[in-house]
Amino acid sequence: MASEESTTRERTHRFGGSAAALAGLLALVIVGAIVATLVARTRWWLPPLASVHGREVDRLLFVTFGIISAAFILVHGVLALFVWLYRDRGQARASYWHEHRGLELTYTIVPAIVMAGLTFSAAGLWSRIHSAPPPTALIVEVRAEQFGWRARYPGADGQFGKIDPRQFNMQANPIALDRADPAGRDDITSAEIHLVVNRPVEVRLRSKDVLHSFFVPAFRVKQDAVPGITVSFWFTPTATGTYEVACAELCGVGHYAMRGKVVVETQEQFDAWLAAPKS
Repeated sequence: MASEESTTRERTHRFGGSAAALAGLLALVIVGAIVATLVARTRWWLPPLASVHGREVDRLLFVTFGIISAAFILVHGVLALFVWLYRDRGQARASYWHEHRGLELTYTIVPAIVMAGLTFSAAGLWSRIHSAPPPTALIVEVRAEQFGWRARYPGADGQFGKIDPRQFNMQANPIALDRADPAGRDDITSAEIHLVVNRPVEVRLRSKDVLHSFFVPAFRVKQDAVPGITVSFWFTPTATGTYEVACAELCGVGHYAMRGKVVVETQEQFDAWLAAPKS
């Protein structure tokens, strides 16, 4: 009898110790997650939003993170619970089953529905970004090259001139304009990209040499530039200021230095800049 009571007390003591250890570990995980989230939001989180469609991008991103976080906590919580509940007590062998139709359908269909919902939401957002821009949109052609960016604006005629690679000259004709085309004689080129605040802008993206990727984090814009193809997309900047455009595609030995500048300004400032002489 004394031996049985001693064994019972020992098991109770071990149970209490396991429960305390589990509670302590759970508390540590929760505190660590909160601290990591706060640190990430102050140091490595998204830059301040500066475009209209960026709100939808951020919303989709936060929903995705929320679903992933909930799934992570649920799966690992259940795993930890099962490890604790069905741990070896030295009484009997663990039982198991090869399949469970209801369980398998549940953890297959539910993630499939969630993934389909996220996919359709992302596809809808993507189609809106690549839809036809508003008639009042500013049009700017952006050319990527090793290792920099160059913008081109149509002149007073509102038309871009033709491009002739044979007429390329780094100093006199860096955009390779066809000098024989009248539509290109008033085109304006610049190493900086200038946009108008609260005015839609259509970007026609081209590449001179290899794959590049036009990336402006503040606008939530990221689009590959493919040689031989002009990719069109549009967005609306909502805050004046200077933003960095980076290349998000490994494009050669100078990729690290491929940084550009996007200046968002008022319509009056943009018109004054457009009329000023360009170097």
